[in-house]
Amino acid sequence: MTRSVPSRHHDIADDLRHQITTGRIKPGERLPSEAGLADRYKVSTVTLRSALAVLQSEGLVEKIHGKGNFVRRPLRKVVYVGGWGTLDPWTAAEAALRVTVRTTTVQADGHLTTLLKVPTGSPLAEFFCISHEGDSPHGLARIYIPRDLAQAGVLGDDSSWRETATRFAVLSSPPAAVQETVCARPPTPDEASALRIGSAVAVLAITRVATDFTGRVVEAALLAFPGDRVDAVFTTHHMADERQTQR
Repeated sequence: MTRSVPSRHHDIADDLRHQITTGRIKPGERLPSEAGLADRYKVSTVTLRSALAVLQSEGLVEKIHGKGNFVRRPLRKVVYVGGWGTLDPWTAAEAALRVTVRTTTVQADGHLTTLLKVPTGSPLAEFFCISHEGDSPHGLARIYIPRDLAQAGVLGDDSSWRETATRFAVLSSPPAAVQETVCARPPTPDEASALRIGSAVAVLAITRVATDFTGRVVEAALLAFPGDRVDAVFTTHHMADERQTQR
């Protein structure tokens, strides 16, 4: 009977994994340089990077561009509240999340023309939001609204909208209707890079479209969270309850 021989990079991954899980290498600690580890294990840098890729795909190690490889800190989950796309304030506060926002104006094309029901080339305000716990990305959102709905200063450094954007929703007034499509899938290359996850880690992808009372799309959002860092909660409101509330 022929027994398979473990490849060298799996041996290295096993050894580093043992050091991490036993606490010899602490969460947040930077690993030695790739060249240093390759020299320690007497392998090529290609083999060493294959070993690190195994640990990155398992979520034990993350590679930060220009800084090196770090042991990933355990990340607490946050709750995504369906219906208007907010992050639950209690879990978000517990996880000490902060959100960075980059804004720009883009022209609608392809998928965006379908989502927002606008002609190709229509100007849109784009909000690119990434939430972090410490130095680790926790989730990202690309939010689009028709440019004519963007308030004065919305693409500048105005703190009045910046707080709203931390909820992964830009408009402050509730829309007439919100439709959300949720799926689990592999990350796109851009998502894997922004969230610093391996291609084998599934993301929870949410597409949210909000419309006003005339049926016009007033906001469309594309969100992605690593599957191990978020729970999504959706609540159904019965019509009888709404009628009783209005009396």
